[in-house]
Amino acid sequence: MDEAQARHVLEAVGLGAGATLVALGENAVFTAGDLVVKVGRADPALAARAAHELTVAHWLEQAGIPAVTAAEAEPRLVAGHPVTLWHRLPDAVRPAGPEDLAGLLRLFHTLPAPPFTLPPRELLGGVERWLRLAGDSIDPEDAAYLRGRRDAYAGEVAALTPHLTPGPIHGDALARNVHVGPDGPVLVDLETVSTDLREHDLVVMALSRDRYGLPADAYEAFVSAYGWDVREWEGCRVLRGARETASCAWVSQHAPANPKALDEFRRRITSLREGDTETRWHPF
Repeated sequence: MDEAQARHVLEAVGLGAGATLVALGENAVFTAGDLVVKVGRADPALAARAAHELTVAHWLEQAGIPAVTAAEAEPRLVAGHPVTLWHRLPDAVRPAGPEDLAGLLRLFHTLPAPPFTLPPRELLGGVERWLRLAGDSIDPEDAAYLRGRRDAYAGEVAALTPHLTPGPIHGDALARNVHVGPDGPVLVDLETVSTDLREHDLVVMALSRDRYGLPADAYEAFVSAYGWDVREWEGCRVLRGARETASCAWVSQHAPANPKALDEFRRRITSLREGDTETRWHPF
């Protein structure tokens, strides 16, 4: 889905005039007056995910967790594209830091199960779809390698013994998914909220330190604010490997239309094939 397609969907729901594109990835995200509008791909799985995100937002609001709030309770569907409307947050007063994320995760990780069923964290569940979208833009041997890694890690993840009590998790715990407004930090991007090993939320930042250039002192600030370093857990290696597999497959879907994505995919797949755990990956 490109910007033109997403804007066509916006116009169909009467929100196209003056809308500003702020992100284009799994969703096209626009600001439109006091609203934020997310337009998803025309995929039944993504429509279900959009409905899930709205349900989660209502639950978190009721539980008192600082998070984005929905402007409508159900997604709209336009030619199969899910459209969700959100209340626009006040302008950020500063960038979110690792300690802001850690504080929200500590609060989030105290939540009991909600009054509806949360899915498990399907960390590797999107690999096949992303590789399918990549198509012939990537080497078939690379795609086969990632499928093999996916299958191997799926078994290892299922056999892990957690250190923390399993329960609700954010699922994509990065500082970019925290917005710091005048009333403090709030969580955004609730699509991957699930119930699983809470270590999932902590391995994300460990991988950011090891792969994406997060400074060591920033990581230590995260650990200090949360109160535990997931790298002390013997299962960290497994969750890290699974997330690297998913992250490599995720960027492949953008390769057909974006040469920079293809370059990044090749960087990632080469380091995985060579067992290189230190090559710097770039956020995409």
